[in-house]
Amino acid sequence: MDDYFHYLLLGLLALLPVANPLTSVTLLLALGSELSRAERNRQILKATLYVAAILLISFYGGSAIMSAFGISIPGLRIAGGLIITYIGFTMLFPSTQPSESEAQQAMLSEEEKRKPHIRDISFVPLALPGTAGPGTIALIISAAASLDQQGGIPLVIHLVVVSNAILIALIFWIALRSANLIMKLLGESGIDAVSRVVGFLLIGMGVQFAINGVGEVVQGFGAS
Repeated sequence: MDDYFHYLLLGLLALLPVANPLTSVTLLLALGSELSRAERNRQILKATLYVAAILLISFYGGSAIMSAFGISIPGLRIAGGLIITYIGFTMLFPSTQPSESEAQQAMLSEEEKRKPHIRDISFVPLALPGTAGPGTIALIISAAASLDQQGGIPLVIHLVVVSNAILIALIFWIALRSANLIMKLLGESGIDAVSRVVGFLLIGMGVQFAINGVGEVVQGFGAS
């Protein structure tokens, strides 16, 4: 039992700084302001389940999936960095021109216009890459690969992995549900300001992810 709590604490200390649910909170503040309270809570619950699923799939099947598609850890970091950078740009420089979907909306009948268009942000970007991003996935896959090389995964580690996934998802859910109060306090102009600041930070994060991935590729060529 002592080993269980020891590894559980180590897992949380390793995962929380990388997963950082606060990133998803800021994304929800920026992108979920137009959602109703009920819809926002529904998407938060979905995102929580996605986070737990991504963590478990990364540990138990991440290496096999990446090997099957020929994806390396550096490639995962670069791809994740590009995704985060794109999301950051859309938040920092929101489009002022009518999009194709808005043009289609203008052609709809009055009855169809009254039906609200609900944007689903539960998987992208709240769960991925918000919390279960490339850094989190790479960390989990690396840990699973190291355990496999040491002769297999003991039962206590399986229990720790499932417990950590549940705890990270629970922390994620609590953090996002707390965002509802923040949204009320900030108002529309405050959320717009937060959106642009977060967009800038996401661009920096995405570029850094890509730089780390490129650096690992260069080191790999240098070592070969």
